[in-house]
Amino acid sequence: TDEPAATQAPATEEPASTEAPPATVAPAVQPVTITWWHITTKDPGLTDWQKMADDYMAAHPNVTIEITVLENEAFKTKLTTVMQSGDPPDVFQSWGGGGFNQQVEAGLLKDITADLEADPAWKDSFAPGALGVYSYQGKNYGVPWDMGMVGFWYNKDLFEQAGIDAPPATWDEFLEDVQALKDAGITPISIGEGDKWPGMHFWNYLATRICGQEKFEAAMARSGSFSDPCFVEAGVKLQELLALEPFQDGFLGATHDEMQATFGNGLAAMELSGQWAPSTQAANAADQVGVANLGLFGFPAVDGGAGAGTDVVGGGNGFAIGKNAEPEAVDFVKYLTSVENQTVIAANGSGIPVVKGAEQGLTDPNMLQVAETFAAADYFQLYYDQFLPPATGSVLNDSVQGLFAGTLTPEEVAQAVEDSVAAEIE
Repeated sequence: TDEPAATQAPATEEPASTEAPPATVAPAVQPVTITWWHITTKDPGLTDWQKMADDYMAAHPNVTIEITVLENEAFKTKLTTVMQSGDPPDVFQSWGGGGFNQQVEAGLLKDITADLEADPAWKDSFAPGALGVYSYQGKNYGVPWDMGMVGFWYNKDLFEQAGIDAPPATWDEFLEDVQALKDAGITPISIGEGDKWPGMHFWNYLATRICGQEKFEAAMARSGSFSDPCFVEAGVKLQELLALEPFQDGFLGATHDEMQATFGNGLAAMELSGQWAPSTQAANAADQVGVANLGLFGFPAVDGGAGAGTDVVGGGNGFAIGKNAEPEAVDFVKYLTSVENQTVIAANGSGIPVVKGAEQGLTDPNMLQVAETFAAADYFQLYYDQFLPPATGSVLNDSVQGLFAGTLTPEEVAQAVEDSVAAEIE
């Protein structure tokens, strides 16, 4: 800061001092570096995150934010390595669930409960259910920035070309529409099964529709089992779809970005994906626009299933706070999740905001439909591969990929999950 201007000493009977008064020096502000890892690799989100970091650094000159941007699978691999070394980033992408809980148990995350309690306006701005995803045993170690659901995004023009006048409501109708698309020479579904988790969503939803909440919770509580016939039936139903060969060529090795590009370029009629899909498929499309006449429908109901057709599988994105994070890192996350910045995220289609007031930024009718469908669900299930312990989540993804490849049976998939859960929990 500028030194104060010198002032004239008042007249006194004592001789004036010949020494100048000491200058007032502001306390030094220590430099702080914040490491931030995120997985938003495409615009508009990529540029928006960078601008928020730049604006924060401009307002806090002592803070340097080092951003590492990683594709989803590369992020998971690199994060595992740094977690094993005990040196997590200060702020990083998290989905909550089993992996988050294990990070807390290992002492790798910072308890920010006191920070939230000290700023009730910040804490109360979050939807309670979304904030709870980033808590463990009553304490918060992170906060959400987005929450939504997985559903079928579809190209209305391609549906019309195939003579389909309304989205399917049941699994049988869905299979009929897949066949109608094939008969019209249109690839029905784009998928990136090289990354495994895109295919897991099919099995996850079928299990949710057939088994329902009660059977899943019983299997997790060990009063039931993932080898229950209903989980086997989820694989059988998925085989009905696989028998129609509904996916693009090379789907078993395709990445999630390639899946989004196939759909965004109009080369497939549907994709089963989350609230991130509209912006991601556009970013990966050749014209950077993607499917102009885009629609969304919920995963079809399964006749005779214990789950309701309105039950939702989904989740969102959040920021976990590493154990060594400085207070400035928490303050930066508070800034990222302010209503102003959440409104930016909502307006650009990058996500469904979780902070009250930011919903005003939602103008895309598809995003509004996601928000409404998510809010109307009586039962919300976090993605199985994130909810389950990490080792079991990996077993599930690997096993379902085996079902897609034809190397595993529905019984083997269900038993593999059961064996892994038993080893992790019992």
